[in-house]
Amino acid sequence: MFKHKLILSLSLFLFSSILYVNTTNAATYTVKAGENIEEIAKRYDTTVQELLDLNRIQSANDIVEHLVLRLPEEKPKETPKEQPKKSVEEIETIDGYEVVKTLTVEASAFTASCNGCSGKTAYGIDLHKNPDIKLIAVDPDMIPLGTKVWVKGYGIAIAGDTGGSIKGGKIDVFMKTKKEAYSWGRKKVEIKILK
Repeated sequence: MFKHKLILSLSLFLFSSILYVNTTNAATYTVKAGENIEEIAKRYDTTVQELLDLNRIQSANDIVEHLVLRLPEEKPKETPKEQPKKSVEEIETIDGYEVVKTLTVEASAFTASCNGCSGKTAYGIDLHKNPDIKLIAVDPDMIPLGTKVWVKGYGIAIAGDTGGSIKGGKIDVFMKTKKEAYSWGRKKVEIKILK
């Protein structure tokens, strides 16, 4: 009799545990072939870093096909505030892109051949195969990966990488050679976020 009660109790416990897990972990996503974490983060209105932290993943390079990602809880949608419309003359543009925001940041430079560098960015771009690309490393909480950014003295670039020391108001510009990177140095520059 005791064995039957024990088995029944264990069965109920397992059933309720499975039911609980299935209801609380309903917000998941299975990575498909060819997808990267930036696309998934954008689709679910979150940041790459939030997805990495939530899933205890160290690097965007660890995102592989069939990996099941936990998604953050849905945030309540804020009612958008109506912005006063700008006249055509007030809208600043660069090469056909609208300037959304202007910032002053501290900019350093990097190459694809630094010690410990793979040459592949957090956005999935192989810098060895694309040595002429204009790309910057950013703090994705400040400038989302994939954003077009104009950098004074550098031009229009894609926010395509991150870095351990790139936090807040710092960026790193990609240079083809170490000589160019050393020549750039470290300096304050104006940047414009584009859309």
